[in-house]
Amino acid sequence: MSMGMVYALLGAVLSTALAGIGSAWGVGMAGQAAAGVTAEDPDQFAKVLILQLLPGTQGIYGLLVTFITLSRIGILGGKAITDTNTGLMYLLACLPIAIVGLISAYHQGKTAVASIGIVAKKPDQFGKAMLFPAMVETYAILALLISILVISNIH
Repeated sequence: MSMGMVYALLGAVLSTALAGIGSAWGVGMAGQAAAGVTAEDPDQFAKVLILQLLPGTQGIYGLLVTFITLSRIGILGGKAITDTNTGLMYLLACLPIAIVGLISAYHQGKTAVASIGIVAKKPDQFGKAMLFPAMVETYAILALLISILVISNIH
């Protein structure tokens, strides 16, 4: 296996692993808060479940970047890369969603916890409560777009 392939695979692994860790962390924090609210008021289950799930998207974004990378470097079809510089480019292209996914999912989880607190006190404010964690999502989407754009333009 060439060093180029090793670097590219490292990028693919990092995009799934780091974004997934962030999502697990965020969903876990929000799930604890959601469970507490549901125990007190089972009618709020659907609302708090939606808020809990929001930090999980970064893990999905990381996985998407991994699949795109694997298909481009010859693991899931296509021509296998051998050039070290090309492998480094794939590694660097995967880092935006890996790093931003990790950090944004964690902070989105914290924001979702606060929003779950809003729903616990004022269930009619669910729409407003959704906006706070959704704002954090914006940065994960931007990182996803950058990773995909860069990966798509590596030749």
